[in-house]
Amino acid sequence: MVSRRAAALTAHAPAIAAAHLRVERDPYDPQRNPGGYLNLGTAENRLVWDLLADKVTAARNIEPRDVRYGPLHGSPQLRAATSRLLSKTWHAKVDPDHLVVVSGASAALDIVASVLCDPGEAIVVAAPYYSALDVLLTGRSGARLIPAPLSGATGFSLDARAVERAIDQARKDGVTVRAVAITSPCNPTGNVHSLAALRDVLAVAERHDLDVIADEIYANSVFGDEPFVSVLDPRLRGGNRVHVIWGFAKDFGLSGLKVGVLHTEHPEVLEAATALAYFAPVSTDTQALLTNLLADHEWVDGFLKENRARLADSYRNAAACLAEQGIPHVRPGAGFTVWTDLSRWLGEGTENQLWHRVLDEARVNLIPGTAFGSPAPGWFRLCHTTDPGHVHEALRRVGGLS
Repeated sequence: MVSRRAAALTAHAPAIAAAHLRVERDPYDPQRNPGGYLNLGTAENRLVWDLLADKVTAARNIEPRDVRYGPLHGSPQLRAATSRLLSKTWHAKVDPDHLVVVSGASAALDIVASVLCDPGEAIVVAAPYYSALDVLLTGRSGARLIPAPLSGATGFSLDARAVERAIDQARKDGVTVRAVAITSPCNPTGNVHSLAALRDVLAVAERHDLDVIADEIYANSVFGDEPFVSVLDPRLRGGNRVHVIWGFAKDFGLSGLKVGVLHTEHPEVLEAATALAYFAPVSTDTQALLTNLLADHEWVDGFLKENRARLADSYRNAAACLAEQGIPHVRPGAGFTVWTDLSRWLGEGTENQLWHRVLDEARVNLIPGTAFGSPAPGWFRLCHTTDPGHVHEALRRVGGLS
């Protein structure tokens, strides 16, 4: 009844999405539903609504252009406002004409993979990696992902040698590799990549004649000691085969608005991505709202500073809860997640069995490492950017598993 492509997409629906829907139907409440599910599996920032509410809900003037057809790759006003923000974030001059605005960073990832890859070609991705890349970079493009396993001994830090080994092995196997992909800062580990590590990865890509896809959606959510460095930083001289994704879902806590951005300076990639934006446009009204929000530069600076402070506090609370239960983790420097080691609960079972125990017995939603291409079993992604009491209760339940 459906095409082979539709059947394949349905069969590979991300575990992260299925678990999210399940737990949201029966959420924990300490008074009304103390036995409900605790959701630490969804990377959503629930710490900043009080900062956003006035900006998002305030009455505003709507102009005719805000309810009519506009440029499907983003209004000139929003692209100009976004370029100002990203120029500051990336420490690089961003031309608004090099931005393609689409309905979420997910759409931007899908578009760039579809532009770069023919079916059967490959993208090497540093692992562990954001679980939805399995669908976003392959579902429509027909490409395949080849993980480059990073070492747990170094806290899964970015290693160009691992990336190059994966490229070399793929080519020995007769696979055409078209690009290298990284999440920067990393989801799920929260690692902030150093200038040196990024330089080495870009050098590998250049040596092997490959494009680079960098998902930098957490660029303004860095709270640790390591400063954020974009792959577009002028010190790296990455060239026009480096393509960057960013969006409003994480840094601004506006995941439901579904607004993402692809930056590329490559003329052919830009032209093709602009054409594909036809299938993933953002409503003109949403674009007007975000343009107005970004126009208040003082508010934006204050919001991002406060958000980073709250993220740091949220992580400290999660770290204390993990320590209380004797659960090791990789210390993150950015983002909403903690890469958590539950291997001592594996016993003779598999990671998938442990995941179901955590979900069914503890009634806690954590995402297993297999969904992120984890090189080692027993690792789970924990999202801490929610009520601190919920984090404490969830980890109490997990720690109580026999």
